[in-house]
Amino acid sequence: MSALVTLDDIRAAAERIRGIAVYTPLVQCSGLGLKCENFQPMGAFKFRGAVNMLAQLSPEALAAGVITFSSGNHGQALALAAQRIGTRAVVVMPETAPTVKVDGVKRYGAEVIFAGTTSLHRKARADAEVAAHGLTMVPPFDHPWIIAGAGTIGLEIVEQCPDVSDVYVPVGGGGLTSGVAAAVKALKPRVRVIGVEPVGAPKMTTAREAGHPVTLEKTSSIADGLLAVRPGDLTFAHVQALVDDIVTVDDRAIASAIGWLFREAKLVAEPSGATSVAGALKRGGSLPSGAVAVISGGNVSAADYVGYLREE
Repeated sequence: MSALVTLDDIRAAAERIRGIAVYTPLVQCSGLGLKCENFQPMGAFKFRGAVNMLAQLSPEALAAGVITFSSGNHGQALALAAQRIGTRAVVVMPETAPTVKVDGVKRYGAEVIFAGTTSLHRKARADAEVAAHGLTMVPPFDHPWIIAGAGTIGLEIVEQCPDVSDVYVPVGGGGLTSGVAAAVKALKPRVRVIGVEPVGAPKMTTAREAGHPVTLEKTSSIADGLLAVRPGDLTFAHVQALVDDIVTVDDRAIASAIGWLFREAKLVAEPSGATSVAGALKRGGSLPSGAVAVISGGNVSAADYVGYLREE
């Protein structure tokens, strides 16, 4: 098993991304702290990991161009990071990717290739492009540089909320959860880190029950950014070692969380970004003092957003 990302790794990442990625606000709303990663330049936390990784690539690797496989937000993050340093970017996206995310990738100058509907389909096509054209792979979650970039969120949470007690994090492939847990547990071991994933995409829940990463036959949820069919090997190792609990929420709860954020905090979150809030609200009653939820992204079309508000 590869070594877990350290606090020093995350602090180094924070220095690399300083002035490029946004030090996002943590706002209090009805007893819940909200870490607003929807305020990143391309609307999601993924920008942190993409910037951290590109900053460490060799000139030769950058000159070859970069590629990733993504349901949307990591693709947009890589496209914007590549645009800013002037290198070519290719993003392999699912055929079912939301138009708002496809348009975002293209707006930042990246080439889009569509491949299948699952993360495995996208990865296979991206690997083929690497072999054929010599592009440099920038994985969406299962890489220490990506995890360390996401971990900078954990550093900020502890700085902004010294009395933090619980941190709720959306779970896709596990990069965000891994990074946040690595930072928070290193600084405040007693803080509980809770991953939240859709009922229709319980990849980390299933993996923890099995004791190893498991590939699901299919996933389904309105939280399109959390539909990986398999957690990463490295992210699973982090979750097993550092995360206190994984809970699941259904689509109705996610839509309700989107509405709660709109009404109570005046924040726009995509379904994936609101999943952490759905997990926090699932507790019922009053939240513990110091509870924080990471709003991982806000990339959602106006039409879909209105639809979610009507559903909740």
